[in-house]
Amino acid sequence: MEKKKIPGLPHLQFHNLFCIGRNYVEHAKELNNEVPSQPLVFLKPTGSIIFDGDKIQIPHQSENVQHEVELAVAIDKTGKDIPKEEALEYVGGYGIGIDVTARDIQQKAKEKGHPWTVAKGFDTFAPLSTFVEKDLIEDPQNLHLQISVNNEGRQSDSTKLMIHTVADLIHYLSTIFTLQPGDIILTGTPKGVSAITTGDTIKASLSNGLATISVTVE
Repeated sequence: MEKKKIPGLPHLQFHNLFCIGRNYVEHAKELNNEVPSQPLVFLKPTGSIIFDGDKIQIPHQSENVQHEVELAVAIDKTGKDIPKEEALEYVGGYGIGIDVTARDIQQKAKEKGHPWTVAKGFDTFAPLSTFVEKDLIEDPQNLHLQISVNNEGRQSDSTKLMIHTVADLIHYLSTIFTLQPGDIILTGTPKGVSAITTGDTIKASLSNGLATISVTVE
């Protein structure tokens, strides 16, 4: 199967989709989770990726699907054991993403100590915006994430509140994996996650429209 090109960064094709859990203190608290001392990493399949104007499909296996708005980071060059002070040099661009989660399935997995792959990895569970070149963003830790459902604001917070910064995450991931062009990092979600259902329209934006995405739920 031919790999999808990253919108806004046509020289890159999607590779791995790394996701970070519990990277905002208040979000960890709202789900009664401990705040991790190091990044909590999980993966989504690239088959979960959809784009602006597409539809999130609610799986029949879940009765509680929720949105999580996140800063998305596209990696532009290969790196291993990347020093933190050099980490942002490996970024190609930034976008807005939605980590769609089957919360009831995730909760059952957590209770049993099982992975979250099923809860996070259904088809259409990773809507991503068009990415903007990194040069348009002076500081990834000074961006605003916002998401609404049917024009009702649900999440609205700053990337300043990240526990582990973008540079931290790139450094940490590269000590485990060789990061490659086309890898995407979803950097965690702030407080305010809530349920979505069939017929909803979901809009997310990065810093007053620098990157945007609108999807519906079917």
